Amino acid sequence: MSKKDMFGDVISKHNDNDFASMFESNSDSVGGKLFVGQKFIGEILSMGKAESFVSTPSTQDAMILNVDLLDTDKVTFKYKTGDKIEVVVVNTKGGEIRVSRVGSKKASADMDSLEDAYDMEMPVEGRVTEVCNGGFRVQIQNKTAFCPVSQMDYKTAADHSIYVDKKFEFLITQFDARARNIVVSRRKLLDLQKVENEGEFMTKFKAGDIVEGTVNRFEKFGAFIGLGGGVEGLCHISEIGWSRLQDPSEVLSLGQTVQVKILDILEMDTKLKISLSVKAAGGEGDPWMRVPENFPLGSQHDGVIEKKEQYGLFVNIGPGVTGLLPRSKWRDHIEAAGFENKKKGDKIKIQIDEILFEQKRISLGVPGGGEDQSWRDVQVAKSGFSTNRFGNLSDMLNKKK
Repeated sequence: MSKKDMFGDVISKHNDNDFASMFESNSDSVGGKLFVGQKFIGEILSMGKAESFVSTPSTQDAMILNVDLLDTDKVTFKYKTGDKIEVVVVNTKGGEIRVSRVGSKKASADMDSLEDAYDMEMPVEGRVTEVCNGGFRVQIQNKTAFCPVSQMDYKTAADHSIYVDKKFEFLITQFDARARNIVVSRRKLLDLQKVENEGEFMTKFKAGDIVEGTVNRFEKFGAFIGLGGGVEGLCHISEIGWSRLQDPSEVLSLGQTVQVKILDILEMDTKLKISLSVKAAGGEGDPWMRVPENFPLGSQHDGVIEKKEQYGLFVNIGPGVTGLLPRSKWRDHIEAAGFENKKKGDKIKIQIDEILFEQKRISLGVPGGGEDQSWRDVQVAKSGFSTNRFGNLSDMLNKKK
C-alpha cells in the first residue's frame, strides 16, 4: 500500500500541519521497530471475534481489541474492515504488537488500554521505580501501580532493591479507573507461564534424557535444579554424587550450571514432579564397578572418616566407595584409644578385609590387626615367661602343668 493511499482519507479531516506531522511519524518507522506510546495511522485488515488486525508502518501487523472499535453504545462497531484509524502502541512484548485507538486525551487512552488488559487478563510491561511499604511502585504506561512483595517473584529476594529500575511483565489484578488504583502481580504471570512451559517440557523431554540446568536452591534432602521457564526438578542428595553427602552444598553451589539426567516425570495434583540425577549424567559410571580392581582383598589404603557410629567407623577410600571399619576390629588393638578419639574428617589407614560386591559393601580392618599379638607379650612378661623361650602361651601353660 502506498503512503498516498494510506493517508488519502485523512487529508480531508486534518489540516496541513497535522498531516505533515503524522506523515513524518509514519515515515520514520517504516520497516523499523515500533515503541510503546508511538502513534500512527493503520488500516483495519481483518476483524475476529475478540481482536482485529491493523496495519503498521513496520513489516508486522498489530492487534487491537474489538472493544476498542465499538461505538459509544459499546454494542455496535464504529469501524469496519478497510477503515483507517489512529492508534497508539501499548505493548510490543512477546513477539507481537498491540495497539489501542487514540482517544481525545492520551491519559484516557492509557487508562482504557489498561482496563482492557485487566478485562482480558493480558500482560502489561512495567518498570519498577522504587521500593515502598509492603511492596513496589511500578510505572505502567505513565501510571503508577502497586505490586505486593509476595507477588513480585516465586521467592522474592531479600534485597528488594535489585528489582528497582528493571522492566518486567505484570498481570493487573485490581483496577479502579476512577480512583486510579492499580494493583499488579508478576508472580501470577510467572505461574501461568510455568504451567505452559511445563507442558512444552513434557512434549520435548522424557525419562532418560540429559539436559542442562541451574542450581536454584538447597534443601537437606537435595537440590532444586532450574530447567528454564520456571520449570524445576529435584535432584535427591543420593543422586548428586557417588560419595556419601551430608549436605548438597558439599558438591554443588548456587547458580552453578550442571548436566542432569531425567529419572522420572510425574504429574501429581496438577503439579509436575521431575526427578533428576547429577551423577548419572556425569558419564564416569558407577565407581563400584572398579572396586575389585582398585581395592583388592588385603590391600591397604588411606581413607577419610565420613561418619562415626557406636558399632564402627564409615571410611571413604575413594570417590563413591565407602567401607565400614567395625569396632570389633580395633577394640583390642594396641592403639584402641586412638581409634576412639577419631572423628569425622580424620584420615586413617585401613586394609580391605571383605568385599560384598552385590550389596556394595566393604568390610575394613586395621593393617596388621589380625597378626597383632603384642598384648599377649605384655601378659606373658608380667608372668615372668618369655614367648621367645616357649613359643606361645599354650605351650607355656602345658609345660607349667
